[in-house]
Amino acid sequence: MTLPRRADRIVVMGVLNVTPDSFSDGGRYATLDDAVNHAMQLRAEGADLIDVGGESTRPGAERVAAEVEASRVLPVIKALAAEGVVVSVDTYRASVAQAAWTPAPR
Repeated sequence: MTLPRRADRIVVMGVLNVTPDSFSDGGRYATLDDAVNHAMQLRAEGADLIDVGGESTRPGAERVAAEVEASRVLPVIKALAAEGVVVSVDTYRASVAQAAWTPAPR
């Protein structure tokens, strides 16, 4: 899938937080099934791509290790990509971004 490239059409990004303590959704999408189902709902409602985040940035949130963040986002990204969904990863860690970008071995 590619993103729209028309001047009269903006791209809409759906935000999917897969953290147990998200300030925006209270951790409702912390399981793989819940996350994928919600992402597909966002797509059905018009999102062109899904941005997947695995570390809460709410005030007072505890930092998590890169491995924990990756374990949250990578299965969701893989599942969504398998469905043809365009994804991005919301992270400031190079290791998580690299893991999200690197294709899985076939």
